[in-house]
Amino acid sequence: MPSAEKLLRAIEALPVGRVNLMEVCGTHTMAIARSGLKSLLPENVQLLSGPGCPVCVTPPQVIDAILDLSMEREVTIATYGDMVRVPGSTPGDSLQRRRALGARVEVVYSPIDAVELAKNSPDRQIVFLGAGFETTAPGTAAAVLTAAEEKVRNFTVFSLLKTVEPALRALIAMEDFNVQGFLCPGHVATIIGAEGFRFLPEDYGLPAVVGGFEPEEILLAVYWLLKQLAEGRPRLENAYPRAVSREGNRLARAVMDRCLEPRSDTWRGLGEIEASGLGLREEWKAFDAQRRFAVSVKPEEPPSACRCGQVITGRLSPRDCGLFGKACTPEDPMGPCMVSSEGACAAAYKYAALP
Repeated sequence: MPSAEKLLRAIEALPVGRVNLMEVCGTHTMAIARSGLKSLLPENVQLLSGPGCPVCVTPPQVIDAILDLSMEREVTIATYGDMVRVPGSTPGDSLQRRRALGARVEVVYSPIDAVELAKNSPDRQIVFLGAGFETTAPGTAAAVLTAAEEKVRNFTVFSLLKTVEPALRALIAMEDFNVQGFLCPGHVATIIGAEGFRFLPEDYGLPAVVGGFEPEEILLAVYWLLKQLAEGRPRLENAYPRAVSREGNRLARAVMDRCLEPRSDTWRGLGEIEASGLGLREEWKAFDAQRRFAVSVKPEEPPSACRCGQVITGRLSPRDCGLFGKACTPEDPMGPCMVSSEGACAAAYKYAALP
């Protein structure tokens, strides 16, 4: 692996004009901010944050439905920590607030923890909020299979799972799309394989590089993207071979396919996208919280001053939002991008001293 200094010199030497590159992983977003990479790159190379934060792409009307469900007397919500402080359509209204009003909300570190919580709380209905992309989907599916095998009847999943490819296709189809290459998510690629992103160069002529998460790994991916643009030969490359193979994790995908199936889903900033979500298959419907509790989600996104939708589609920098650091802070967030540990606004705020 070349040093960061050598990679930066190589990047500066490439004959490219103004270029927008997009990372599609919240971990990349935070790593880029933490290491100050944007301040080291040439002015003509811009890194934009895409829809790579699972919490951030969950629309407010879905959060509202979860908040309503949390107030059901017999329900305990089990969730990853990031989701606790995400506001719904009303600023300040979150699972954290509902917990103060009497809702039962438990933070878990894995879906299996939620199954164990259900086994230890037979008088409660444990609803696990299954947020994530292909990275976390196998674990959620495995939890359902475990609950079925062990006959845990008081465990259900509220699936917020989404898949990356349909969202990127929807993003590219937007009229104001202005991205010349994609830094593809290493975590997702460990499951679906590097080949899962071949559609970017083949269908759209856009360079695509799967990247790791250390500063040098990110710079190597950026260099390869810019080199493709300089050569005029867009292609798919894997700059994270120590973790990502061509085919990905076949066993994990088999678990997903056994339990989950594609469905239409709504994304913050992108709207409804066909086959972009993952829901439980019919044979596992007994573990579907939305069915068991007849959850109703309003069809339209309510109006809001929050501009997370523009941030996660690369149309707005966090610092260009009028709310950033003023009406919207990590202590009092207006939207999920300021809450999540993978959110672009949270990253920009935490490392505010960096450009």
